[in-house]
Amino acid sequence: MNRFVLIALCSISTSLFMRLQALADDILLAGHRAVYNLSLLKSEGAKAPIQVQGSIVFEFSGSECQGYVQNFHQLTEIQPAEGQTKVSEVSSATYEEPLSRGFRFRTATKIDNGLSEKLEGIAIKENRNLVIHIKNKPVSQLNFQGEVLFPSEHLRAILEAAFTRRNLLEARVYDGSGQGDKVMQTLSIIGKPIEGTPSERPTQSDQLKGLKRWPVVISYFDVSHVDGQPIYSLSFDLYSNGVSRALKLDYGDFVLSGELVELNFSSISKCSLGKK
Repeated sequence: MNRFVLIALCSISTSLFMRLQALADDILLAGHRAVYNLSLLKSEGAKAPIQVQGSIVFEFSGSECQGYVQNFHQLTEIQPAEGQTKVSEVSSATYEEPLSRGFRFRTATKIDNGLSEKLEGIAIKENRNLVIHIKNKPVSQLNFQGEVLFPSEHLRAILEAAFTRRNLLEARVYDGSGQGDKVMQTLSIIGKPIEGTPSERPTQSDQLKGLKRWPVVISYFDVSHVDGQPIYSLSFDLYSNGVSRALKLDYGDFVLSGELVELNFSSISKCSLGKK
């Protein structure tokens, strides 16, 4: 993807925020736990792996009134063309405050048998600016100007765009990943609603029957990269309650497929933004 997609990614407009508030009662994210099996879908180039396997466990709970909690764990075994298998393990736990005013995160990354690298911090929105505090870092505070979305807020924005038949959404997103020091530019492409019922057993759940779903591709950019290419892209089918299936994780040299193999729902309360 060329650099032209980065044009006009300065901020999310006030009108978008107003539309998000208007549709808040219509977009109800379901509490759930989803398990995906990872496998190698495509591999290109000399540095690309010849085999990959792993899993993703994703847990989501909360509400617009209480805030949202996400727990994520990805275990990946990568067999390169030369050398031994590499094992990476990434875990994160986040809490997004009501109205997305603040965002707390803890992450842990482990490669092979090495020590786990841990990170903890908080991001707060202040007067259209994002202030990030990271524990135990030489530079413990970072400031970013303009509108930035947190993960659940971004998901709701994508659903709002899907419901209103807009197929593009440009947004700056902060999720505490990596070293926790970057706001990512994103471009989401939303296709037309998908007809029919998927074949995976977990998607036969009563909670998914009759729900709309859309194909979505999210590309993540680091503006410091001069080539304008995305760092990675994530594609999936997105249900109107926030559940995802048919994951594809594109890292450039290789693409992973994430098959939904387990899905369990938990209760979630509906509330009005005006009641917070």
